[in-house]
Amino acid sequence: MSIETFGQQVDQRAQHLFKLLVEQYIADGSPVASKALATRPEVGVSSATVRNVMGELESLGLVVSPHTSAGKIPTNQGFRFFVDSLLHVEPWEDARVREIEAELNPDLAPADLVASASDLLSQITEMTCLITTPLRNQVNLRHVEFVRLDEERVLVILVLNDREVQNRVIHTEREYTEVELTQAANFINREYGGRSLMEIREEIVESMQADKDHMDRLMQAALDMAAAAFTDADEVSDSHELVVSGRTRLLDFSADTDTVKSLFEAVSRKGRVLHLLDQCLQSSGVQLFIGEESGYQPLGDMSLVTARYELNGEVAGVLGVIGPTRMDYKDVIPVVDVTARILSAAMKNS
Repeated sequence: MSIETFGQQVDQRAQHLFKLLVEQYIADGSPVASKALATRPEVGVSSATVRNVMGELESLGLVVSPHTSAGKIPTNQGFRFFVDSLLHVEPWEDARVREIEAELNPDLAPADLVASASDLLSQITEMTCLITTPLRNQVNLRHVEFVRLDEERVLVILVLNDREVQNRVIHTEREYTEVELTQAANFINREYGGRSLMEIREEIVESMQADKDHMDRLMQAALDMAAAAFTDADEVSDSHELVVSGRTRLLDFSADTDTVKSLFEAVSRKGRVLHLLDQCLQSSGVQLFIGEESGYQPLGDMSLVTARYELNGEVAGVLGVIGPTRMDYKDVIPVVDVTARILSAAMKNS
């Protein structure tokens, strides 16, 4: 049944009672009895009337009794109706926004910014935070240096996006002199500086397929060195990595050891979770998966809240939190949204 259909079948009184039930369940995690709802001053009807309304809501699949004679709790379908139709999310106060801005230092390298944002979001929400790192094709080369180690090994020093530095050792087919390495680095910096790693790799491959008889020795040496230096960058250019903070918080979300074990394995193996987060790249704004909506069995009793962030004005990755379905959505949704926006702004200056 669609959310629109629920809205048509659930009258204002029932919606009001259902909203109170969900809010109370989120607050204390216990089934809510009709009598307890009826005693609240904002209700104004008898416990018998509340019971009848709860029966109607249960027939619609919005609430369920976990035990015989127990109170009601929202179903995953009920949480979806609550979030889409009854939840009012307040914008964050400027002071709280500035607190996050102060924690995400734009002078940090992108990788450090992502790690910092992951830790911060996990601390604020007290949940497990997941952030995908930017694609390599969104990382630009600023400077490269080659340092001869021995006859067949060269140290490559890559400066990316002004602040991130990567070192890697490459093996060469012949021995290069210090002069050749300096000339090759100067050529690459002049021709490719400021461009994305993926773009550089593609152009180098294309250039190497040209007629070598018409290349001078410097050009050949530069292309050979560049091809070796950027091979690793090309291999990861179309995939994200996953930064996870607050893994142990998964233990707080379920008393079912099998569920917790599945969640730990899901986060540790990362592959399926990465695929799920990559899907979020296609949609703007905050995305919310409640229970089985994720299509991923280990998250069947959890909710995942995500938002995209940008690097250099382009969509770069996704950040999000995993928590219980009874998470406080009115607080979690805005903090995920705000953190994504602030991370994007910090990335712009990194």
